[in-house]
Amino acid sequence: MSGMPVEQPSTFHSGFAAIVGRPNTGKSTLVNQLVGGKVAITSDKPQTTRSAVRGILNLPDAQAVFIDTPGYHKPRTLLGERLNEVVRQAWSDVDLALFVVDGASGVGRGDARVASDLRSAKLSTICLVNKADLMKREQIVEALAAASRLGDFDEFVPVSAKTGNGVEIVRNLVLERLEAGPMFYPPGTNTDQPPPVFVAELVREKLLRRTHDELPHSIAVVTEDYEERVDGLLEIHARIFVERDSQKGIVIGHKGETLKAVGTEAREEIEVLFGRRVFIDLRVKVEKDWQRRAHALERLGFGG
Repeated sequence: MSGMPVEQPSTFHSGFAAIVGRPNTGKSTLVNQLVGGKVAITSDKPQTTRSAVRGILNLPDAQAVFIDTPGYHKPRTLLGERLNEVVRQAWSDVDLALFVVDGASGVGRGDARVASDLRSAKLSTICLVNKADLMKREQIVEALAAASRLGDFDEFVPVSAKTGNGVEIVRNLVLERLEAGPMFYPPGTNTDQPPPVFVAELVREKLLRRTHDELPHSIAVVTEDYEERVDGLLEIHARIFVERDSQKGIVIGHKGETLKAVGTEAREEIEVLFGRRVFIDLRVKVEKDWQRRAHALERLGFGG
């Protein structure tokens, strides 16, 4: 689950923490805050995260690897089943879990299901009551009490992944629990995602912010060509997959306006993050009912 360990003095500490919770609790935003940079895409749509994305915090004497995971949910498609398996695999192979609940919307049955399955893993767990910025003090107290009824976890911490409040406390709690170990990723590395994969995710993020209803679940993006040209230009060709012809029209938009806007937004952010000029070409293709077909899932990178 990591790169080749780099030999370090015995005073060096390292470890892995999985960020888990039901959909839309703010896990990806939290990972970005913990690492101090953008390693995971975010949106207000449930099930934005579809893989285990590792964000790496590098300190002089420690390396903490935070694993962002898909929202743990009751699956309705083969894709949903595979995403849940990604979560279970993540928490089966880490030192610590950060269990995130949405205090603003209320602790409920979805959280209880995550807690139940998480307890069976017998994993050291810190429960984070997120979105404290949307709650009054008495509401935070009530949310912490509700979270405490989910299980006897190591700590219960109110945080706001959006504003960063409480994130330093969480970061320190994780660092305190790291044991002596090697550096798993080279210094300066902040994610394990290959650039072509990260680019595809950025395109999907821009699409999610411009679509609504059930369409976000039907969108997948694959980078088909990624070339760093000798003139310094980064040339990217990506394919956007949807499940029906009507969805293709929505993604393209009137006179291509939606697709053009998505391409512009993605290009501008990639140029800032990668520090170079970018050309990006986006095409849309219908892959009928891809969420429910094993062969289609494998072609799109969601192998079983």
